[in-house]
Amino acid sequence: MGRLGTAYLRGLQAIGRRLDYGTNAFDREWDILVVLDACRADLLRSVAPDFGFLGAVETVRSVGSSSSEWLENTFPGRPETARTAMVTGNTWTDRYLDADAFAALDEVWKYAWDGEAGTVPAAAVTDRAISLARERDPDRLVVHYMQPHHPFVPDPLDGDDGLARTGSHSNAENPWVLLRRGEVSVERVWTAYEANLRHVLGEVESLAANVDGRIAVTADHGNLFGEWGLYGHPMHTPVPALLKVPWATVDGADEGAREPTLTPPEPLPVSRVHGGEGETDRDRLRALGYL
Repeated sequence: MGRLGTAYLRGLQAIGRRLDYGTNAFDREWDILVVLDACRADLLRSVAPDFGFLGAVETVRSVGSSSSEWLENTFPGRPETARTAMVTGNTWTDRYLDADAFAALDEVWKYAWDGEAGTVPAAAVTDRAISLARERDPDRLVVHYMQPHHPFVPDPLDGDDGLARTGSHSNAENPWVLLRRGEVSVERVWTAYEANLRHVLGEVESLAANVDGRIAVTADHGNLFGEWGLYGHPMHTPVPALLKVPWATVDGADEGAREPTLTPPEPLPVSRVHGGEGETDRDRLRALGYL
C-alpha cells in the first residue's frame, strides 16, 4: 500500500476509533456461540442451502473489524465470562483476554498448531469444544474457529505465507496483499475462501450433533474484497461490508457420535507456547507471527 493509500486507511481508522458500532454477542440469545473467523455474511448465506443444519442467515453488526478489536470489545468487563467457557484457535487471545475471567479458556492454538497448513485445524477446535461442553457444562460456550480465515486449507493459494499476527509478519504475503497488487483474481481468492468455509462448516455440523443447546453461528468480522478500495480486515475500519457479519441459529443435540481424542498437554490454561516434538519455542513464535 502506497503512502496515499496508507493515509486514507489511517483516516478511516481515526474515525472508526471514535465510533460505537455493533452489539455485543452477550446481549443476544445463545448457549453456544460459534465464531467463524473472517466470514462474510454473503458468503455464509450463499453456501447455507448446502448445509441443512443451518437456519436462515441473518446479518448483525460486529463490534470490531479485526479479531483483536472484536475480542477487546466483547469480553473484558462482562460478568458473563465467569460462567463462560471458550475454546479458540485465534492467536490474539493471550494478548486481549484474561484466562482467570473465564470458567475455562482453552487456547487450542498453543498446542494443536499445524505447521504444514500454517493454521489451527478446525477438527482440533471441535474436539476440545465437545470435551469442555461435556466435562464442564458451562452456562455458555464460545467456539472460535480460525477458518474461513486464510490460509485456505482445502485450496491453498500460491504466495500465501499462512496465518500472520504482529511484528515483522504483519506485512507477510497473504491473499489480500496479492489481491491489492493484482497478482491474483478476486474469483480465485473467493473460490478458495468459499472452500475453506465449507471445510469448517463440516466441523460445525459435527459440533451441533455432539453438544446440547441453542447454537448461534456468527463471525468476528468479514473480509474486504476491494470495497472502499480496501482488502482484508484492518482494525478500526468502519466499512459496512467488513462489519456486517452473519448470524444463524441451530439447535444442538448431543448424540454421542463423536469421542474427542485431543487433550491439552497440561491443565488449562495452557502456557503461552508449548512446542511440539522437534520444535522450539522460537519456531512456534515465528510461525504464529510473533517474530
